[in-house]
Amino acid sequence: MSATFPSYENPASLIKRSPILFRPAMTFPLSDELLGTFVPIAVYWIYSGIYVMLGDLNQYRLHTKAEEETKNVVSKGTVVKGVLVQQAFQVVVLLLLFTVARSDSGVVLPQPSLPVIILQFFVAMVVVDTWQYFLHRFMHMNKFLYKHIHSKHHSLVVPYAFGSFYNHPLEGLILDTVGGALSFLISGMTPRTAIYFFSFATIMAIEDHCGVWLPGNLLHVFFKNNSAYHDIHHQLYGTKYNFSQPFFITWDKILGTHMPYTLEKRKEGGFEARPIKKMD
Repeated sequence: MSATFPSYENPASLIKRSPILFRPAMTFPLSDELLGTFVPIAVYWIYSGIYVMLGDLNQYRLHTKAEEETKNVVSKGTVVKGVLVQQAFQVVVLLLLFTVARSDSGVVLPQPSLPVIILQFFVAMVVVDTWQYFLHRFMHMNKFLYKHIHSKHHSLVVPYAFGSFYNHPLEGLILDTVGGALSFLISGMTPRTAIYFFSFATIMAIEDHCGVWLPGNLLHVFFKNNSAYHDIHHQLYGTKYNFSQPFFITWDKILGTHMPYTLEKRKEGGFEARPIKKMD
């Protein structure tokens, strides 16, 4: 009796007949829409994490470590959870936005010329600043909104980097996420440009709240809306001033809510932002 052995088909012909079964797992590249949604979140934790890894930076802090521990009424664990909740809302809204705005043909929109991209960036910055200034100021003027919504953000009297987006979820949705969506739609930028713009806006928000004044920080050179400027607003005496964020201070200057300051060195180390004019 002769033995029989199973026959084996040429793998190449098998793959050719059944391409779905043998499709590589990583053949679906990330779309610009997905990157525009998740890259800014990654930037938030990476950039704020750099400040954490730099340590206490006592020689550059705007408040002492003791002030941070006594004035802030929420734990850092609570802050992390609050930021993650806001970012979850952010993901949902941005995915819906990109779904509505994307081309029906599925074709990736071509990038415009560099001058057009720069103009779109500037328009988007103005839109975000305008939206945030007036809503931010309104949340301070309306006692109900401040008590039940915006006061959560101000529970960090001494701001720090990863607390930048510590807000009530409704505030995060209206102030940050909707403001970002409007900047995207009004500026006419592509989803690919939005990746860079939203990431830059995230970095600026962290810089406003990082609580330190690092020498040679170019963002402090080019933008007057910085950690010292916004620190004035977070103090009990400054809640009626310096509403602008995260890029320019234009609306504060136009509408009389600008509070100039001097940056003084503290004897025990670090700096202090001191208001120049008398506050109401």
